[in-house]
Amino acid sequence: MTEAGERGRERGIDRVVAILEHLRERRGPVRMGELAKAIGAPRSTLYEIVGRLTAARILEPVGDGGAVFFGRAIHYYAQTYVAGVDLLSRARREVLGLATETGETAQCCMLDGDKYVVMLNEPGRRTFRITSEVGIRLPIPWTASGRLLVAHMTGAEIAGFIPAEDFTLPSGERIGPADFIAETEAARARGYAVTKELVDRFTCCLAAPVVDHDARVVATLCLVTPLDTPEERRQTLLDTLIAAARRLSLAPPGAVGL
Repeated sequence: MTEAGERGRERGIDRVVAILEHLRERRGPVRMGELAKAIGAPRSTLYEIVGRLTAARILEPVGDGGAVFFGRAIHYYAQTYVAGVDLLSRARREVLGLATETGETAQCCMLDGDKYVVMLNEPGRRTFRITSEVGIRLPIPWTASGRLLVAHMTGAEIAGFIPAEDFTLPSGERIGPADFIAETEAARARGYAVTKELVDRFTCCLAAPVVDHDARVVATLCLVTPLDTPEERRQTLLDTLIAAARRLSLAPPGAVGL
């Protein structure tokens, strides 16, 4: 292949990635004109790429207005990924078990770059359900899990890793980096994290760390509960959560304050 051909192929791959990323961020169908503008691609090129992805069922047309969204092949790939990654496969069982046993919304969370994401989510049995969408990237300081997922870092590393704007909560209130770092140190020492009213003023989030062989936190298990949950029940939920996280962990209990 010529150098020009190689560059063209790379550009095409970049555009495929850009299409998928834009649809993930939008979380809904997008018309071709908007998609072309969003990724900076000529319509003729975009139609060719989208046509190929549609044929592979990676994308599919939605409605009569020429919009496209993820196709069923994406669902198959995602299910295969979860089943093929040992940690997520085991975590799926624990998350389902937590939601069933406690009746609360249960999650498995990880880092995605300098953001936090829910990887698995199982709603509880409450009439009023607290949910969080899988795959949404949120600032680390907004979450209980975030305080555990960066606990292996030094204060200076945390301050350099988290974008400055991410210390501002949805309410407009700002968490000082020094305060956040102190909270991560306290969470590491306790072996769990609890946050209240950070993203939603009616909720409390409980998080327990899942660690690897090196005792580094690679994921968390979480329970999202109503803010008015009695303290005695909250402690019972924490005990259940910590036990589930330890079953997923590869390092022995007692490592790095767990």
